Amino acid sequence: MLYDAEGRGYYDAISSWWCNVHGHAHPRLREAVARQMAELDHVLFGAVAHRPAIALAERLVEIAPSGLTRVFYSDNGSTAVEVALKMSVQYWKQCGQAEKCRFISLDRGYHGDTVGCMSVSGVELFREAFTPLLFPVRQAPTPDCYRCSQRLTCPHAEFGRTQWQQEAGSTDSLLCLAPLEKILAEAAEETAALILEPLLMAAGGMLVYPPAYLAGAARLARRYHVHLILDEVATGFGRTGTMFACEQAGITPDFLCLAKGLTGGILPLAVTLTKEEIYAAFLDQGGASRTFYHGHTFTANPIGCALALASLDLFTEEDLPAHIAQLAPRLQAGMRQFSTLPGVGEARGIGTVAALEFVTDAATKQPIPGNSPIMPAITEAGLRAGIFLRPIGNVSYLFLPQSTTLAELDDILARLAGVYSQVLTMTGGK
Repeated sequence: MLYDAEGRGYYDAISSWWCNVHGHAHPRLREAVARQMAELDHVLFGAVAHRPAIALAERLVEIAPSGLTRVFYSDNGSTAVEVALKMSVQYWKQCGQAEKCRFISLDRGYHGDTVGCMSVSGVELFREAFTPLLFPVRQAPTPDCYRCSQRLTCPHAEFGRTQWQQEAGSTDSLLCLAPLEKILAEAAEETAALILEPLLMAAGGMLVYPPAYLAGAARLARRYHVHLILDEVATGFGRTGTMFACEQAGITPDFLCLAKGLTGGILPLAVTLTKEEIYAAFLDQGGASRTFYHGHTFTANPIGCALALASLDLFTEEDLPAHIAQLAPRLQAGMRQFSTLPGVGEARGIGTVAALEFVTDAATKQPIPGNSPIMPAITEAGLRAGIFLRPIGNVSYLFLPQSTTLAELDDILARLAGVYSQVLTMTGGK
């Protein structure tokens, strides 16, 4: 819960911008901060190391997909992605393939607000003012099962719509992979990496795509000899039902970017994990010509590292994976009950995220216009009902902390039913 100046309480239904894991002010996390403050608050992480950073790196390697053995610290999601982009380019240069310096991404992807991240993102609203600063990127169409012409015959199209988890399955029938393969076939020689948000594209409209697409994209990246960067800044730490979303596709990327929920959503801290082969390309004997020059003042901040360790401890102590396994299907079923309301085109979700997309016409699936009164009305009605919501575009969503109890979920859904009923009655769903 969050409380305003008058003491009114609100459910934090968006996890304070998609990062809160354990709820606010968890006593174990407060204690971790206090203990670390008494020992070491901060020190530069250059030619100096400290116990929390070493312990956290070891823990992350233990729980990450097999093969990710090296950890590079930074301080937020954007920098975690920038590190991966720069490291990929420098790797290829140091391997004698300097021409591999471009990237491929999805046209509705979002990876952060620094220049490199904006360049590989596709949500124009966040980047159009900075177009002169951006470098060219090839973009493949985003898999959008809701609007796919092959939806009725695709065995994977209902992922995220009728259940919250599903096996990756065969990729042979996924026609949506064809445009990506075409781009790779044309541009692999100049491409350093393909970057994706696995399974859930939050800023793109809470789009959920099947694990089979992710598995197929990983297969294509290997075939065409380009790195795979997975941006799990918003999807990591149980958010999609597994510790990392890529687990559901059974793959290991070349780079895994983590932030947001890394500290339970309390302090800024980020990591980029990579493979031993990539790490080895930066080793130099007696010189610095192969050094990766990228650093931040608060890299591996000891308090943030201690918080991250305590947060990971809570996954075991509170058996959070088992709780999420109960919470997720109940959330998805609860959100689907609103799918027949006026103006709702689709209900979709995964793990502790569930969304409604609003359209002007069910047949054409045309999104409601940007000046529609529906979204601001939902936000205002939500506050009156004690729910902190923040719709994105034409999508209203819940992005609940993984620790949300079943009783809290039922209360949120009951309040949300009143919100949608009130707003859609007033606006007619338009």
